[in-house]
Amino acid sequence: MGATATAIRTIPVELSANPYPVLIGSGALRSLGEQIRALGIKAGTKVLVVTNPVVNQHYGATALASLEAAGFNAGLLVIEAGEDQKTPATVAQIHDAAFERKLERGSLIVALGGGVVGDMAGFAAATWLRGIAVVQVPTTLLAMVDASIGGKTGVNHPGGKNLIGAFHQPRLVLIDPDTLQTLPEREFRAGMAEVIKYGVIGDAELFGELEAAGERLASMDTLPADLLQSVLERSAAAKAKVVAADEKEGGLRAILNYGHTLGHVVEALCGYGTFLHGEAVAIGMVAAGELALELGLWSPEDQARQRAVIAAAGLPGRWPELEPAAVLHCLQGDKKVRDGCVRFVLPTGLGRVEIRSDVSGEQVLAALERCR
Repeated sequence: MGATATAIRTIPVELSANPYPVLIGSGALRSLGEQIRALGIKAGTKVLVVTNPVVNQHYGATALASLEAAGFNAGLLVIEAGEDQKTPATVAQIHDAAFERKLERGSLIVALGGGVVGDMAGFAAATWLRGIAVVQVPTTLLAMVDASIGGKTGVNHPGGKNLIGAFHQPRLVLIDPDTLQTLPEREFRAGMAEVIKYGVIGDAELFGELEAAGERLASMDTLPADLLQSVLERSAAAKAKVVAADEKEGGLRAILNYGHTLGHVVEALCGYGTFLHGEAVAIGMVAAGELALELGLWSPEDQARQRAVIAAAGLPGRWPELEPAAVLHCLQGDKKVRDGCVRFVLPTGLGRVEIRSDVSGEQVLAALERCR
């Protein structure tokens, strides 16, 4: 771990009912216990830390030591947490541990890991005793900039991704960039897809910073520390702003699904685990850009710039060989379908998107053909 947790930056998520802070700072994990105490949660409270084997090996002891030093009655549950493990059966393991540790309504679950751990631990917290508190401690770039903020929790169904879930906002999100030092490079690049997404949907200045960084985006070793801090803060602030304006995805929040609608098709039809979530989102963004070209919404130059940044980050952009009928069928199972119409988030320029429900299957397939 790096320097002591002194310069922790706070990004507020300003929900009307349950506001909470996103704390970002090097070494912040060691202050986990005191940050939870600062929420008004008293010593002696039972805390269940949910993590996966790899994260536990690096950071489990640090998290437990911090909680115990702050006076919490802390325990640990290690679960397998690949995308293929994101099922009701794994959530049941968390429920079993909650029962064994006699977690009460005042108890707390800490999700220590990537987006899969965060989604499952959050869903377990949402459904245990009809809802107990959860704190998100993301350890992957993707979870830091996206999955940990906003209260979306859930698991996959054989018919589609995240079809079973609940909105359950965390009490706190604690981001320690030092935990990225042990993240496999492929997962780091996958997280960069969500960062690029924020640039395209609403932050042209961030997109420009990413563009200027070029191939340094592809590795934690080459990404400048100040750019990483900027990426974490700007991404968290962008997500917080959208979530505060539209907590339960009634309208504006749907723009966060840029690249996801078609990305989820890639994940479902190629088999969960073939592509990392961020890799599928990158393919989905290229595909959405082609669809925007098909509809005359943005320029070939903007699409070329998007493709170039995605490639510089070491991410895939080619649409896989998938049966067209299966693609259209899978799109109809998407959570964002309204009245039988698939809602696509499509770019109208770098930093601007709109939501369209008037896209035909033929237009989708024509755009995807150009991505192969």
